[in-house]
Amino acid sequence: MSRFLILFGFALMFSFIRLQGNLNKYINTKYSYLSTIAIVLFTVLSLIEFIRFYRSEKEAERLKAGEAEGHSHDHEHGHDHDHAHAHAHHGHDHDHEHGHDHSHESPVKWKRTLSYAILFVPILAGIFLPVATLDSSFVKAKGFSFKQIDVSADNPGQHQFLRPDTSVYYGAEGYAEVKNKDYAEFKDLREIPLTDDNYLKGMEVIYNFPGTFMDRTISFDGFAYKGEQADNDHYFIFRFGFIHCAADSGVFGMLVDFPKGTELSDDQWVHVTGKLSSELYQPFKETIPVLKVTDWKTIPAPKDPYVYRNY
Repeated sequence: MSRFLILFGFALMFSFIRLQGNLNKYINTKYSYLSTIAIVLFTVLSLIEFIRFYRSEKEAERLKAGEAEGHSHDHEHGHDHDHAHAHAHHGHDHDHEHGHDHSHESPVKWKRTLSYAILFVPILAGIFLPVATLDSSFVKAKGFSFKQIDVSADNPGQHQFLRPDTSVYYGAEGYAEVKNKDYAEFKDLREIPLTDDNYLKGMEVIYNFPGTFMDRTISFDGFAYKGEQADNDHYFIFRFGFIHCAADSGVFGMLVDFPKGTELSDDQWVHVTGKLSSELYQPFKETIPVLKVTDWKTIPAPKDPYVYRNY
């Protein structure tokens, strides 16, 4: 029965996530069909497990009824003494066997119970716990660097900051082909609006070929983050994005040079338009693209704050 509950629980959890509209907070919505497959698969497996459990219970009841009938038949033919002797002998053997089995099976049963309990944790969390929306507190907690953040036991996955980098999913030749294909899509544009659909792709192209896009007009939405690394009227403008799923999520954007006197608070959403330039950013010890703002305005936070890599 425990296996049935676990399988059915996972099917229920995925269904809840989809019905509540929270799937986009776990995976790139391009792969939403995988959750449908998971729901169907877990439902089918739970039904199979329920049928197996039901049949085993019926079989146990049948055997129990057969044993009861056999004992009644022996009693009617006057085998009380033999039955008592056999029962006593059987009881002795049973006690011996039970004592022997208990010493070996108890640890196994305990481990099985623990493993089932562990499997119930993500199910209960997925159904009952609210899903947090990532904001600048995530950036503050992790810090960020121009290069990919180190992967460790405390920071699993392939989290990236500032610059999208899909090269980790390709070989050298494969990525060169993808990079050049994406570059061809943007290289002739004098004005580059980065939307929800092309944000990660466009940002990666700009970081890969910054020289090509110098002095071109670029616009995008994002939330402000000052942190301790930016100074004066510079703010980072970010979007959280998924390459595939939460395990390779990151915060992507660029340093933006606002007009003097501009004051923004962390997590304040803005739409910025400006000319692309570059600066030596001392905390990173690298020259990075910087957007010099020509126009900007505050905007409400979007319904879906995340962007996704569309290939």
